[in-house]
Amino acid sequence: MIVLAVAVFAGAAVQGAIGLGLGLLAAPVAALLAPELVPGTLLWLSMLLPVFTLAREWAHVDWWGLRWAFLGRVPATVLGAWIVSVSSPRVLSVVVGLVILVAVALTVRTIRLPMRRGVLAAAGAVSGISGTATSIGGPPLALVYQSELGPRVRSTLAVYFLFGAGFSLVALSVVGELGLTETKAALWLAPPMVAGFLAASALRAFVDGGRLRLAVMVVCAVSAVTLIVRSLAG
Repeated sequence: MIVLAVAVFAGAAVQGAIGLGLGLLAAPVAALLAPELVPGTLLWLSMLLPVFTLAREWAHVDWWGLRWAFLGRVPATVLGAWIVSVSSPRVLSVVVGLVILVAVALTVRTIRLPMRRGVLAAAGAVSGISGTATSIGGPPLALVYQSELGPRVRSTLAVYFLFGAGFSLVALSVVGELGLTETKAALWLAPPMVAGFLAASALRAFVDGGRLRLAVMVVCAVSAVTLIVRSLAG
């Protein structure tokens, strides 16, 4: 739990700066050291951390984009919960990881994902399945917002994670995949998560100085590789 607390601290610091990262750093550690805590504990933390971001940057939320992202997320969350209940999510994780890597590669030089209803809904759907099954669901939507300003990216993703994680927790509870153990662990890990967010101030100023897009793409790529490696190694 001490090692996991350090990973949660680091993940919260990264997410506090660029809008995502908690699942990237904490999920692999939890899967290795305490697999019984995945995805429930990290989903609890993913629902709590955005509250602190929104306390700072609420005014920058893109409500129009969120409406379409949630249109894809809600039904996909049900599918993700079903996958958790009936099978191992390894194949799904590999597929999602490859999709994210392809999207990152395409957006580096060739295309920019348009801020359109269909694109947002598709990103929400992929995120809903991946987030519920693996607790790493931020990259699909983050890639759509990669060229936006820092406060807009962080606040929009914060609302998305807040409600998205809530949807996933409810879905997991319904299918009997969420227990008291995961909740207690989340309470224990909440203080290092808050400390990580508070430590993000310097990093936030750094990425907002024209480096946010690069940071988002790096985190998304690492998230995808993490999903693939973790699935193949498991």
